[in-house]
Amino acid sequence: MTEAVEAPEAAAEAVARRFTELYGAPPAGVWAAPGRVNLIGEHTDYNDGFVMPFALPHAAVAAVSPREDGVLRLSSADVPGGVVERQVDELLPGSDKRWTAYPAGVVWALDDAGHRVTGADVHLASTVPSGAGLSSSAALEVVIALALDDLFGLGLDRALLARLCQRAENEYVGAPTGIMDQTASACCEAGHALFLDTRDGTRRQIPFDLAAEGMRLLVVDTQVKHSHSDGEYGKRRAGCERGAELLGVPALRDIPHADLDEALARIDDEEIRRLVRHVVTEDHRVQRVVELLSAGDTRGIGPVLTEGHASLRDDFRVSAPELDTVVDAALSAGALGARMTGGGFGGSAIVLVDDDAADAVTTAIQTAFTKAGHQPPRVFPATPSQGAHRIR
Repeated sequence: MTEAVEAPEAAAEAVARRFTELYGAPPAGVWAAPGRVNLIGEHTDYNDGFVMPFALPHAAVAAVSPREDGVLRLSSADVPGGVVERQVDELLPGSDKRWTAYPAGVVWALDDAGHRVTGADVHLASTVPSGAGLSSSAALEVVIALALDDLFGLGLDRALLARLCQRAENEYVGAPTGIMDQTASACCEAGHALFLDTRDGTRRQIPFDLAAEGMRLLVVDTQVKHSHSDGEYGKRRAGCERGAELLGVPALRDIPHADLDEALARIDDEEIRRLVRHVVTEDHRVQRVVELLSAGDTRGIGPVLTEGHASLRDDFRVSAPELDTVVDAALSAGALGARMTGGGFGGSAIVLVDDDAADAVTTAIQTAFTKAGHQPPRVFPATPSQGAHRIR
């Protein structure tokens, strides 16, 4: 009932072959960087809070060779139009509204930070669904950064590489995203979820092997597209910053969960109160999931996931009818827990199920979508996979 995905290693040969056809010589190497699912911790990263993503088997794959003439040539198997050529010295934030802004933005961010890139030929292909809340843009950024780091000997550690990719998305592309997506793509390990403190960058790999426990996490891509660079995401980030200002703290992460009621009583603006309540309770949910997984109680995270969806739907107000349909149908069919994942306004939901219930839950979701008049969703298992790496 669910879809499989081609491993990055299997895609590498086709990407390298097409690179050779386009540019007349084989690539210097092929790299991969995955998309991610956020298990818990939504809209907390830009509030200096906690997140818990893991890498998907879906990945962006890039064949790349260096150049010395200041020319950046970009092509993608997923976008028609052939090779796009840019001059490295002419890359400026806001100058590109196409898909090429993501790889070009990485070159700009590297160069602006003093890591000189003298040009490159690039061919890309990705299996990360675009607009599905699974960090297709971060995968694209990280795979380019990793390739250029290797080819130009830049010596970047993974945390710095992720920060530079975030800067590319924030300043060059113009999307005010936090650090989670790029860190997940760069740093996740197979069989683990990544507990990340977005304030100090502390990372902890938490074992997350559902198959060994007879469970499965399904991703349901509603195929309702969204964009982080549009106004609603920015409005909520600004509201969170205003909440921190009103409460006299550097970020909402600094409000203890035990003091939440007292903090909310100090805010008159109902919209800001909702945003604050979500962020503080969501940080607490991340910590609860870490404790449950560390204690071996994987099944116990189900209700916490569902609580997170209610908070995103009612307080942060970033859900969508299709996402609510997934959650309601899945829970009615016996799922252990479910919630939307990603920035919201469409995209994907995750569903925790027992192995023997996966097909019935999937059917229930598909049936609910048909009855509601939604387009059919894509459903696939999310297996915690390897972060960014060189394939060859």
